[in-house]
Amino acid sequence: MRLGVLDVGSNTVHLLVVDAHQGGRPLPAFKHKADIRLGDHLDGDNRLTDDCAVELREFVSQALVIAEDKGAQEILAFATSAVRDAANGDELLAGIEADTGVSIKVLPGADEARLTFLAARRWFGWSSGRLMLLDIGGGSLEIASGLDEEPAVAISLPLGAGRLTRDWLPGDPPSADDVRKLRKHVRAEIADAVGTLLSQGAPNHAVATSKTFRQLSRIAGAAPSNEGPYTRRILKHADVTGIAERLAQATVAERMQMPGVSAGRAGQLAAGAIVADAAMDLLNLPVLEICPWALREGVILRQLDTLPA
Repeated sequence: MRLGVLDVGSNTVHLLVVDAHQGGRPLPAFKHKADIRLGDHLDGDNRLTDDCAVELREFVSQALVIAEDKGAQEILAFATSAVRDAANGDELLAGIEADTGVSIKVLPGADEARLTFLAARRWFGWSSGRLMLLDIGGGSLEIASGLDEEPAVAISLPLGAGRLTRDWLPGDPPSADDVRKLRKHVRAEIADAVGTLLSQGAPNHAVATSKTFRQLSRIAGAAPSNEGPYTRRILKHADVTGIAERLAQATVAERMQMPGVSAGRAGQLAAGAIVADAAMDLLNLPVLEICPWALREGVILRQLDTLPA
């Protein structure tokens, strides 16, 4: 069947149209996105602004038409941390549903971690043994670990690259003092979760999804995206530490000159690297393998699992 998947993220809103069936891998047929940056449009009362709400509503209306034109039989729509944390998030989504008929489900952080873990488990398979997944989004960091398709541990921490940049790193480049304070904050947050995350044992295979990790791996020398999803890409902690220092000392314009760094993410990549460095260090992960599947694929796979055989 052909599905339309609408992902309302903290940075970008994506529509992905895929051909999918039970027992097969989802095959992308069309994609459309907009950098609405919901996480940057919160007012002093932690409410998403009216302008932002209008922009999101217009995108959803457009996405619905596109999905129908591309032959999608069903729309799966979900929102992550920016809407989840906004004081008026439910109100905004109710208005969109009333106007467009599209029901957008807000995913709890732990569910976001579980679904992304499912995608990684299906990609790497059972031979990976105990799998640990890391995903740095715009608003949150998701970590999950386990032996099965349902992780034994799944957590979400408010350590997204966009959120941290907005709240902790206002300068371009950020000051050394701000970087030090952010580093201390990030490490304290992750350290509190280490005992829970490793309670079932150390992972046999550690993997990462998200644009932050993909861009860090490219800076470290991994193959570009045009070499396809089956090219193995890894990220070593030894490289991340140095990259995090370089990014924190660079301006946004200088970061944009680095391999694989997009203009839309250059501003928040320093914060993302600080999170990646801390997580790999505190969880004792010397190497991460980059997984091309992430939350959207997890949502699709879970939906397919519910269909009658």
